Amino acid sequence: MSDEPSTTGIDPSAAPSGPGCVECLETDGWWVHLRRCAQCGHVGCCDSSPSQHASAHVRASGHPVVQSYEPGENWMYDYRTEEFVRGPKLAEPTSRPDDQPVPGPQGRVPDDWRDHIH
Repeated sequence: MSDEPSTTGIDPSAAPSGPGCVECLETDGWWVHLRRCAQCGHVGCCDSSPSQHASAHVRASGHPVVQSYEPGENWMYDYRTEEFVRGPKLAEPTSRPDDQPVPGPQGRVPDDWRDHIH
């Protein structure tokens, strides 16, 4: 982890885009874990998820830093350096709803979900 706090590519005032992966919610998809863009608030699914929308957002937008959007986790990752970084506290909420299951969202995860992850 970088010892220096990162502010490049981070907007602490940007609210998260919602309670789950934007693209999965629009397409009836599902995710394993969620990541939040530290610059614009886009919530996408992690690279273990079938669709890997968080890293696709990084590539499409050029926004380099994501934060875990899981309860109790506050780590950030910079795709440019491929390192965990420290940064400022982001706007609330800082995680998906506590009652949302992992994987999620409820009712969309196939019984054989482990066969579909990366």
